[in-house]
Formats: sequence, C-alpha cells, structure tokens
Amino acid sequence: MHATLCICDVTPRLATRTRLALLLHHREVSKPTNTGQLAARCLQRSVVTVFGERDRVGMPPAIEPHEQPLLLYPADDAVPVTAYAASERPVVLFVPDGSWRQAHKMRRRLPGLAAVPCVTLPELAPTRYQLRSEHHTGGLATLEAIARALRILEREDGAAIEAAMLGVFRIMVDRTLWLRGALPDDQVTGELPSAARAANPRSTPARRR
Repeated sequence: MHATLCICDVTPRLATRTRLALLLHHREVSKPTNTGQLAARCLQRSVVTVFGERDRVGMPPAIEPHEQPLLLYPADDAVPVTAYAASERPVVLFVPDGSWRQAHKMRRRLPGLAAVPCVTLPELAPTRYQLRSEHHTGGLATLEAIARALRILEREDGAAIEAAMLGVFRIMVDRTLWLRGALPDDQVTGELPSAARAANPRSTPARRR
C-alpha cells in the first residue's frame, strides 16, 4: 500500500483472552493484500510464525498447560467453534494463512499441529474481501475468519472486538481498491487521508460521483 494510505493510525490494539497464533506461509509475508498480519497487529496477544522457508523450520508457539489449543481449519473431524465458547481454559487459536493447499501442508508438517482439535465457523454473511479471487464457496479473508471466531470465543466482548477488526479491514480494502482505480473517492470507508488526495498515487483514476 502507498505510504499516503497507511492504516497504522486506525489499527486498534485489542486485549483478548484468546491468544492468536498465526501460521503465515512465507509467500504471504510481503503481499500487500495479506490480512492475517493485519489481524495480528490488531491483537495484543498474538504471535506470527512464518512457515515454508527452505532454510528455516517454523515452530508454532508453545502451549501452556492451562491453555486450550484450537486449529481453525475445516478438517473432516472439525467441530463448530461454538463448542468452545464456554471453555474455562483460555484458547490458543492457531490460524493457517495461505492457500488451502498450503494450510493442509502446515497441519501435516508443523510439529504438534496434527494433534490440535480443529474447529470451523458458523455460516454467516459472505466475505467483504474484494482484493483476491475466492475459489471456495463461503471463503473468507483470514482477518474476517479470525474476527468471527473471536466474536464467539471472547463472549461478552466478542461483538466489539469483531467490529473493531472488521472496521480497519474495511478501511484497508477500500483504500486498496481506490489505489487500483476501482473505487471513487466518496465511497472509501473512513474517508481518504488528505495526503493521498494531494499525492493521488492511483495508477488508474477512479470515477468521482
């Protein structure tokens, strides 16, 4: 994303009982459209593990005895994440961030991950992610999936946490679409920064209404 469109000043830092463990495929690290890293920046209790590099083996974070590990992945034996909504043990939520094929490899290759119970999300509203093509029905951006899981796992604070995460997600998506010339100025969530208006870094101008 262009420097004038930076979202650092609107990214929240949210305190959660759930600890996010993002398993990031190395090919996603430098992609400006990656949303998993944005989710991790939103959450104070988060750790990012880079997976798939030839010269380094990514190790998932250690799980404390009092924690309940869960893997957000639609395996055949997965159960709804709502089954853990009342868990007395704080959850460590492992979330693969890559293609479906890459996520499958992570589960098989990362030490200890195959033994972690898998959970799925309830079917809710469709994705609002418009920056990449989705080849799976019901697919979500990584941030959307994490936000929806936290809505359930964080109990009474869940709705506010989800709203805060989806708010900055919408700003990121809209600013990127504007930069691509696919969204007019007056439809950008949260308005455009004045620096972006002045610099006009778009490669293809969007139509104004």
